Amino acid sequence: QLQLVESGGGLVQPGGSLRLSCVASGLTLHYYAIGWFRQAPGQEREGVSCISASAITTTYADSVRDRYTVSRDNAKNTVYLQMNGLKPEDTAVYYCAARSVPSCGRTYDVWGRGTQVTVSS
Repeated sequence: QLQLVESGGGLVQPGGSLRLSCVASGLTLHYYAIGWFRQAPGQEREGVSCISASAITTTYADSVRDRYTVSRDNAKNTVYLQMNGLKPEDTAVYYCAARSVPSCGRTYDVWGRGTQVTVSS
């Protein structure tokens, strides 16, 4: 019943910024931890960030720490990923995913279809 839709991807130059949004429908996100993942061509999907249901805990991959910020607005049923200082190696399809427990973890149950982020000059 829960559906997730990512938006905000696009083409940016190195050093630029993007803000991705993950909007949920069907159910409230209030009790779900939300993770962000990315997958580049020929590479495995990797976890980028996670935010707990109440935003008490946030996690980041070492490769994006200090450049990305995850946040959520449960009243809007939306989770955001602010990406600053983008690098070509950030190029990937970015997915949000819901975990049907409040805390961040390793498994996720509902996935969006992804949004393309391309960092290139």
